[in-house]
Amino acid sequence: MASRPSGVNAKSLDQLYSRPGFLLRRAHQIAVGIFVTECAGVGLTPPQHGVLIAVEKRPGLNQAELARLLGFDRATVGQVVEGLELRGLLRRTSSAHDRRNKSLALTPRGETRMRRAARAIQRTSERLLSPFTRGERELFIELLERLTGELNQESRTPLRK
Repeated sequence: MASRPSGVNAKSLDQLYSRPGFLLRRAHQIAVGIFVTECAGVGLTPPQHGVLIAVEKRPGLNQAELARLLGFDRATVGQVVEGLELRGLLRRTSSAHDRRNKSLALTPRGETRMRRAARAIQRTSERLLSPFTRGERELFIELLERLTGELNQESRTPLRK
């Protein structure tokens, strides 16, 4: 059994501590904490890294497409993209077909940052999955993919790949 917080009346919270939503929120907090620790020297947050990876893999996409790919609202994506552009990691250029539509691409500086981040991201994943055996890791990822895939439409911002 996993350890639970101790203290005054902690046992009375077992019903809360065993709820899937509570556990997923805690897992997310832990994942972000590990990411921040591992990526401190790289200077990226999880949303920034997500944006950079999506743009790296699909150069030329626009902010609306990016928001759909990441399950972010357009305002959040706009803020992240603007910050990355100000830091010289991303470039927005007008589309040849529609000048209002901005295509996104990594800059050389962004490409360098992504190479620097690769080992930190790998360490993040290794630490996050460290409580599990190899088989459990694969099953855990499979179950998370099923959960997020089958319930995608329940999200306020569903992914649209």
